[in-house]
Amino acid sequence: MQRERGYSYAVALFALAILTTLSLRAVENAKTAEWREREAELLYVGQAYRNAIQQYYVQTPGTVKRYPPDLKALLLDERATTTRRPLRRLYRDPITGTPDWGLVPAPDGGVMGVYSLSTRAPIKVADFPEVLVSFTGAKRYMDWQFVYQPS
Repeated sequence: MQRERGYSYAVALFALAILTTLSLRAVENAKTAEWREREAELLYVGQAYRNAIQQYYVQTPGTVKRYPPDLKALLLDERATTTRRPLRRLYRDPITGTPDWGLVPAPDGGVMGVYSLSTRAPIKVADFPEVLVSFTGAKRYMDWQFVYQPS
């Protein structure tokens, strides 16, 4: 009976080590999944801003096209006879969680694009849609600039 005294304790420690390792892996996977969701949301929101800027630019009355003076101008465009809403609401930056965005200034004034203010390294570095192929190999989320440039 004396020989078997430490066996149960060793098995319990081994089981505890395995349980701890599995728990740490689960937490790590959950964090990675959360960041992937935030990245997907950033791609969606950034493209929504880009498309709204494009719509504002293209639907400028007259021959001289203009970018919006700021992001709030995308909410209500009253430059034509009918009211347009290129963007329904101003989105928060999914990475930083704030309503603040970096703005890409247009050459003649206004805003031609947005980007996240986060300096964190992205998880996704390849396999972007054709419109966003410039994001390939980016080192920070700040490098993901959602810009509309007319062709």
